[in-house]
This record gives sequence, C-alpha cells and structure tokens, in this order.
Amino acid sequence: MKNIISKKVQEMQPSGIRAFFDLVLGMKEVISLGVGEPDFVTPWQIREAGISSLEEGFTSYTSNKGLYKLRLTISNYLKNRYGLEYCPDEEILITVGVSEGLDLTLRAIVEPGDKIIVPQPSYVSYGPVAELAGAEVTYIDTQKTNFKLTPGLLEKHIDKKTKAIILNYPNNPTGVSYNKKELSQIHKVLLKHNVLCISDEVYGDLTYDFSHIPFPTFPKAKENTMYLNGFSKAYAMTGWRVGYACGPKEIIAAMTKIHQYTIMCVSITSQMAACEALHSGKRSLEEMKREYRRRREFVVDRFGEIGLECRKPQGAFYAFVCIKNSGLKALEFARKLLKEENVAVVPGTAFGSQFDDYIRVSYASSYDNLKEALARIEKFVKKIKR
Repeated sequence: MKNIISKKVQEMQPSGIRAFFDLVLGMKEVISLGVGEPDFVTPWQIREAGISSLEEGFTSYTSNKGLYKLRLTISNYLKNRYGLEYCPDEEILITVGVSEGLDLTLRAIVEPGDKIIVPQPSYVSYGPVAELAGAEVTYIDTQKTNFKLTPGLLEKHIDKKTKAIILNYPNNPTGVSYNKKELSQIHKVLLKHNVLCISDEVYGDLTYDFSHIPFPTFPKAKENTMYLNGFSKAYAMTGWRVGYACGPKEIIAAMTKIHQYTIMCVSITSQMAACEALHSGKRSLEEMKREYRRRREFVVDRFGEIGLECRKPQGAFYAFVCIKNSGLKALEFARKLLKEENVAVVPGTAFGSQFDDYIRVSYASSYDNLKEALARIEKFVKKIKR
C-alpha cells in the first residue's frame, strides 16, 4: 500500500472552513458564524413540491442533462429576467450544486500546462479543483484594489497559457460585487486574450446595493462564458444539492460526458423542488434578502464599534473583517475566540495564505445569535488588548 495516494491529493490542504466546522460540531453552546449556510428552512412551497413529487411516484433517474422541465424552466427564467437565451437541449446541464458544475467545467477544458486565474481572496475549492483537473493556478492578490479584480491586474497576469478565469461575484468571502462598468472592462480584457470566464454567480440574487448583472449578458460574452448558478443560497436549499451550468454547447456536451460517468444525474426530487423555486420562490427570496440586509447593517456597525475594520459587503452573507488592530493573526484569533468565547469564525488564511489579518464572518445566522456573538467578540477583543 506504499505511495498509493496520488501526489496531488497528498499535497492538497483540507478545507479551512470545514476544519472549524468539524470543531464546532463537538462543542456545546457555540455560536457558529463559520459555514456559509442560510439559517432559513427551505420555503414551504418548495418543500411541498419535493414531497408531492415523491407521493406522485417521481423516483426514477432523469436524463443525464437533468430533468427537461427544469432545464426549460431555467431557460425561460434567464430569458425573461436577463434576456439571456440558452437552449435547454444543448446549453444547460443540471449539476449537484455549483461545486460539481465548476469541477466538470475545469475537467472538460483543461489540458496539461493550461493556466487558470483565480482572484484572491477566493472560495476554498477553486484552486484545489483546478489543480486536480491538471491546471496550473495563477492567483491574483486583490488586497490593494479593495478586493476587486481590475483590468490592469488581469492584464498583468494573463499569458499565452491562460485558459480561463474563475470569477465569483458577489464574492465569498468578501461580499464584494461588480457594477456594469467594472464587469465590462474585465470582459474586454478576456475577449482580447480569448480567455474563458467561468462565472460563479450563486450569490447573484443576494446583491444589495445595485442590480446584479450576469457576465454572459455583455456583447460576445455568452460564447466565451460558463455561467454557473444554483439554488442553495438564494432559496435556502443547500441540502437539496441542485445547481446548473449554462454555456457553449461543445463545453456542455463535454461536461455531460463526465457527469454521466460519475454522477449520472441529480436527484429527481431535488430537481422537482428546484422547478418550484423558480416558479414561486421570488417572494420568499426577497423576504430572506431583506433580513440579510438588516443583519449586514448590524454586523458592519458593530465591528466598527469594536474597532475592527469591516467594509460593507455588497452581496452574499459574509463580512471579511480586518483584525490587525487586535494584535493577533487569523488562525490564533479564531482558535482563541472559539476556546474562550464559544464563537466560531473562519480564519482569512482559508481563502489565501496572505490574508492573515482577516477573518470571515457569516451573517447567515439569526439576528439574536449575531447580537450575542458580536458581544462576545467585543469582550474578547477588549481582553486581548489590555
């Protein structure tokens, strides 16, 4: 059994988010602001659709591409809302969350020696999944540009081997998003160099200060974009595991090949529930969004009172908090906070080794929990500053 584990897997670091989540599971009276999961239950009408589908006998496989009803619903939704036209037969694939959509995209396009650009801070899976697909990852540090990718930064990091960029907005962990002008400038650079945009927009419906603009809506962008989205965050459907990928038919066909040999298809129950989410979930989504916005205001204000810098997130449900004033580095801060005050946060280093002065706080937790957690954090910071 010697050396049976792949070298790539041996060198891969465990998820920094899950490490703290596992710790929390074994502790009592902990308030977790760690894992990015809505504290809301999936809206009742969506749950009912899933239950009804079982009672009606929908318990079979679906097409590898996904339930046609769902693909058609997604196609109509994107056309009616954004003017985006995707053929449900050839340009849409239903995946096990956005995570599988990303994995399939990378495995479908990457050749040995290809480079994938990942702006940081970034969601923990982007780099490792790209490396597993055989890519070389080029990280772009966005600290000096307010955690935003700029055309200048992008130009500086593109070379002849660059195949694609993974663009996530609103961003996990910072909550940063992009307006139309900023996205247009990024698009022009990618188009100039013929670099594919893998656009993870799973938090798109949770944009607070301006309208979310999907990347493929720009001129000539649709042919050069893999648009990834899903139901986990906006509709509180994390456990249902439904996502979708939209893009050029040749990429979707290649992804479907891999999907049919590995996953086969997404649970039909989850797909039926997802159809209902797009049909009747808007009101529930807006109610949850209003509550997230209220929590955002509270969290940003409280961190200001505590003396820790916290830029106001423009979307998602995360705050990326600078803890430099505390005198502690991210991992030590998170460990001590958990041990001494029973509050779990994620060290910034989970999203890039250079973010040692930051923690990520999820405000997908009840308002009362947030009030108590911030009181404990204030107490902790005052204690370590003495």
